Amino acid sequence: MENTATTATPLLENEYVKELLAVMEANRVPAVKDLLAVFNQVSAMERQLDTAVTELAVLRRELSASQKQTRPVKAVLQNTGAAMEKSVTTVRDRLDATKQVVIDGCKNILDAFREKGISALDNITRFFKLRPVLETMRTELDKSIRDDRSAMDKIETVSAEYHEAGRHIKNMGRTLMGNEAAAEAKPMGKLAKSLEAPFRAELSCLSSMKKSVEKALLRLTALEQSAQRKPSVQQSIHALSEKLAREQKSAPAAERSRSVSHEAR
Repeated sequence: MENTATTATPLLENEYVKELLAVMEANRVPAVKDLLAVFNQVSAMERQLDTAVTELAVLRRELSASQKQTRPVKAVLQNTGAAMEKSVTTVRDRLDATKQVVIDGCKNILDAFREKGISALDNITRFFKLRPVLETMRTELDKSIRDDRSAMDKIETVSAEYHEAGRHIKNMGRTLMGNEAAAEAKPMGKLAKSLEAPFRAELSCLSSMKKSVEKALLRLTALEQSAQRKPSVQQSIHALSEKLAREQKSAPAAERSRSVSHEAR
């Protein structure tokens, strides 16, 4: 296995990934299209997570700076920060594991190619153990998405209860003064919306990453099915060579036929 420094490099810039794609392109391996599509989805997840980390850091700084640090607000901010850190770390670990599987698979295919030649490029999916890590990542993303939605629901519930209690207190005063009671509580306040903002940002990122995982799984399925249907690369090259040989063999005969026809005229 490669060390963690390898996964710090963007996937499509990794030396083994670039070399394998170049080898497949040079040998006109049809599977390169689906394989590149899988890699592109993993690369998209990298960008989505990096964007989320940046956005969350900004939102947390703004929230901390803009609110008075009362004890309840401070506690909520600390809990929010801890929850976000744990969620992002888990997703980052899963993404690094996915990248490592891709890198190791590329390296193993290249080693087999150097040892066995072009036949090693048949059914390359056997070198990758991508499906289990992608499915695990999808499960983790689902959990984090549920956690974000649950946190937002709690913030909205607490906010609604707070405003409802405030309405009751105000109505008591209005009643004592002979005024009509307020019919509805105030909508969710600015503080509650601010507290929700990091969860909304993370939810958007995680949802995008889940879509990328699902697209990667679809292309991986296409790659696996294609490997079962198509003849080996070596067989394809052999068939093409035989076709060219037949064409070259028939060319002189066709030329002679045209020559005789011309002389007869």
